[in-house]
Amino acid sequence: MQKQVHFKNHLGEKLSGTLDQPEKPSGRCIIIGHCFTCSRHTRVLQQLGRDLAAARFTVLRFDFSGNGQSEGAFIDSSLSKHIEEMKTAVAFLSDNSGARWIGLAGHSLGGNIALLATARVKNVQAVCLLASRVSGMKPIHFLSRQQQAELAQRGRVAFTSRGRSLELSKDFFADAENYDMAKAIGSFKKPLLIIHGDRDEIIPVDEALQAHKRNPTTITLEVIAEADHMFSKEDHRRQVAATVVDWFAQLSQKKKTL
Repeated sequence: MQKQVHFKNHLGEKLSGTLDQPEKPSGRCIIIGHCFTCSRHTRVLQQLGRDLAAARFTVLRFDFSGNGQSEGAFIDSSLSKHIEEMKTAVAFLSDNSGARWIGLAGHSLGGNIALLATARVKNVQAVCLLASRVSGMKPIHFLSRQQQAELAQRGRVAFTSRGRSLELSKDFFADAENYDMAKAIGSFKKPLLIIHGDRDEIIPVDEALQAHKRNPTTITLEVIAEADHMFSKEDHRRQVAATVVDWFAQLSQKKKTL
């Protein structure tokens, strides 16, 4: 069963979400964040929500501010802002679902946000990253020389993504300097599942392989053969969902959690 929900972030902006609810709730809950410029309705997240709910998890998929159906301006996006929104989503689900066990998951940038938020939320037990960038690469390095010049001159840079004309401000890049994903991955202590396609055209699978080498005792790595960044093929989405469901189910059924 699905239910559309709304809750406000720390700035009072209304965020839109979808609850995928099991017929018999178990008190186990998962919160999922979407990729950069995407929404909670990407196909891999819909598949994941359905399959987790079938396994008796309550699942909240939500749109970060400035994306999907949520309020807020995209140009105000930052890792710090979306980390706070993930924390707000945890509080919302905890208050409205009777959660006794909470996991976080995210696709691409949503995975980065989920992992970084976990250090700031005590009651999150485990995290899953789907096709996330887990190196220490700085976002500004992905701008062309022309775009970097525009950012320096105007304090903002324009680009097009998924049919939308968007802008990022210099504050987005300054804020990103405060986070080191490689360091965060290396020191992470809670169970962490990384799933990556070996045909990812956006983030090379080598990033996932190197992350696993940095923290092999904490990280479970699953590489999906022939899968791209969005897990575009149905078989790949089903494989992703089956892996995630099984992993979260095993962890949440243990008598003791981290």
